[in-house]
Amino acid sequence: MHHAKHRAQRRAMARAIPFPAREVVLLTFLMALAAMLTGCNTVEGVGQDVQSGGRAIERTAQ
Repeated sequence: MHHAKHRAQRRAMARAIPFPAREVVLLTFLMALAAMLTGCNTVEGVGQDVQSGGRAIERTAQ
């Protein structure tokens, strides 16, 4: 009897503490996705800068 009462109390406490696990996982995923997309844009921008710098060097060398 004692164990059943203790288990019921633990279940009640677990329900009393809201933990939106699904929302936390979704938010974490979206933040990681945004960080990856930002990183891709940054790398792409650096590539474009290097490419335009190379073109300027070619024009100067001619």
